[in-house]
Amino acid sequence: MAKDEEIRFISSTIKLPPYHPLLHHNTLPVFCNLPFCSQTLTSNLNKTKEIINNFFTSKIRTFGKPKRFFSKSSLLCSSSLALVQREESNQNVAMEVKEPQLKGHVQSRHGREDEERVLISEVLIRNKDGEELERKDLEAEAAAALKACRPNSALTVREVQEDVHRIMERGYFSSCMPVAVDTRDGIRLIFQVETNQEFQGLICEGANVLPSKFLEDAFHDGYGKVVNIRRLNEVINSIDGWYRERGLFGLVSDLEILSGGIIRLQVSEAEVNNISIRFLDRKTGEPTTGKTRPETILRQLTTKKGQVYSLLQGKRDVETVLAMGIMEDVSIIPQPAGDTGKVDLTMNVVERVSGGFSAGGGISSGITSGPLSGLVGSFAYSHRNVFGRNQKLNVSWERGQIDSIFRINYTDPWIEGDDKRTSRSVMVQNSRTPGTLVHGNQPGNSSVTIGRVTAGIEFSRPFRPKWNGTAGIIFQRAGARDERGNPLIKDYYSSPLTASGSPHDDMLLAKLESVYTDSGDRGSSLFVFNMEQGLPVFPEWLCFNRVNARARKGVEFGPARLLLSLSGGHVVGNFSPHEAFAIGGTNSVRGYEEGAVGSGRSYVVGSGEISFPMFGPVEGAMFADYGSDLGSGPMVPGDPAGARLKPGSGYGYGFGIRVDSPLGPLRLEYAFSDKMARRFHFGVGHRN
Repeated sequence: MAKDEEIRFISSTIKLPPYHPLLHHNTLPVFCNLPFCSQTLTSNLNKTKEIINNFFTSKIRTFGKPKRFFSKSSLLCSSSLALVQREESNQNVAMEVKEPQLKGHVQSRHGREDEERVLISEVLIRNKDGEELERKDLEAEAAAALKACRPNSALTVREVQEDVHRIMERGYFSSCMPVAVDTRDGIRLIFQVETNQEFQGLICEGANVLPSKFLEDAFHDGYGKVVNIRRLNEVINSIDGWYRERGLFGLVSDLEILSGGIIRLQVSEAEVNNISIRFLDRKTGEPTTGKTRPETILRQLTTKKGQVYSLLQGKRDVETVLAMGIMEDVSIIPQPAGDTGKVDLTMNVVERVSGGFSAGGGISSGITSGPLSGLVGSFAYSHRNVFGRNQKLNVSWERGQIDSIFRINYTDPWIEGDDKRTSRSVMVQNSRTPGTLVHGNQPGNSSVTIGRVTAGIEFSRPFRPKWNGTAGIIFQRAGARDERGNPLIKDYYSSPLTASGSPHDDMLLAKLESVYTDSGDRGSSLFVFNMEQGLPVFPEWLCFNRVNARARKGVEFGPARLLLSLSGGHVVGNFSPHEAFAIGGTNSVRGYEEGAVGSGRSYVVGSGEISFPMFGPVEGAMFADYGSDLGSGPMVPGDPAGARLKPGSGYGYGFGIRVDSPLGPLRLEYAFSDKMARRFHFGVGHRN
């Protein structure tokens, strides 16, 4: 019989096709798509199947009709099969002997596709040159992976192929080729393996935002060791996970082991190529012309051209644009920027109606008696987007039983040309508010009102994360009047109502304020510090310094929440008596009327409250408050608190409910004071 030519089938190296991060941002890369794993090109696989089938068909022709050895789901993939005929004396490969001789080696069993089995007498692990491996530990790894291929066992091609894959799955080998050799003792099955190189270095390309320290830590344990594909798979997953956790469009797109044990890692990151704004009609959803200038929106975005696109950053940008108050809906649509590997972002925005009139009502805490006690009505005109620059104009008028406020406010949330997000607010106000907080309890139910004309400008900006600062200058003219509108200099108890002795006090205030908050939730931490300095531009203008601070801390206890708050302040210099710190009331010490505890140059108020869910939007609460003027009541000009026999300190406690509503939390509380007085308190919004 003619000698057969040596037949070897070796799979070619497979490189991952270029990855487009935008088109695959919802799918994760699987490392088995890289070389040395179980994927091959379809054409090579089909060709390999055909050649092996033809070869085995020719070898078992004596058994009748040829059988197809590989189904459509054949496991023959990245590894290869080699059948080598070795000429020894006049013997042939067992699969080539005539029918009588084949009986001792080839068995036909019913099973999966009735595959032919070949009896194997010996199984060895060798290198690609047929020699023993230098590293016995790797030889043991390969031998331990074998499941079907054992000495004196009858094997099918499929079973051999499955064991080839098991060896490859150990991760230490770049190729594995089974070779069948006929010997005097029978057929010897040799698995010729090629060991991966030792890892000596790393080249990473395209990783612009991935920290080098992260890569060093990921590959550190592998230096000087044989490259393990399974370990590389874990490293690739960790790198992809780093991008995924940060919402970045990036992942490992290619990996190659170069000569010398150098691993080349290719990372694909989708950079932002362009950002455009598209306005959509509120009713039809079709593109339209917007009123807002595109640059006004674009400067709000933290996502910039040239950055790797981040889904998390894009989400924050959407929230920022919505917070401008001029948009009804905002979304970002990423699209591929041609074949550049970059991404174009289109922000779709739906504008709100920019201006209009409104009317409403509320409660004023300064009025404590009368049939319409505290009821206030309001009427306002507002424009949210003046000149298309997100500038705000508000004109409002409020009128109550005694209260009256007319206000014009113009705000630019971000001054053009400023890179610190500085806002500017110009305000003009004419107000009349009750003077009962300090000068209440007038005989005959007569009332004192405080009229103020105020104008000023303020600048505000964030200067640290969670910190915001405000600076401004404000002019104010304030004076007292009776219920008929006549100016007053002294109240019924002969306490002065102005510091200058004239019907009104003039002052120019320099204001500084700093605010810290960790979130907008009521239970979050909050700290506010405020200072006002009166500037004596003219001799008759008041000169004083007033500081005020308050802090709040919320602590969760399972479903319950403990809220602790503390506030205090002090004023020095010549100031109007009605500007004294008033203690007592709904937002101070509950159980007392507004300002009934005292009024002084100094004050401190502490409060503790436990709230717990009851049902739906309703919460229950228990609270305790304490306040004191620290003995500073007599230091206020005319000692208005002493004339009205206010205690100067006191505490209150009680319980209540909270109900979430479109107007904000509605608070209804029932409190007891240390004087055994009982009082209901109603408020809208959170306590100051």
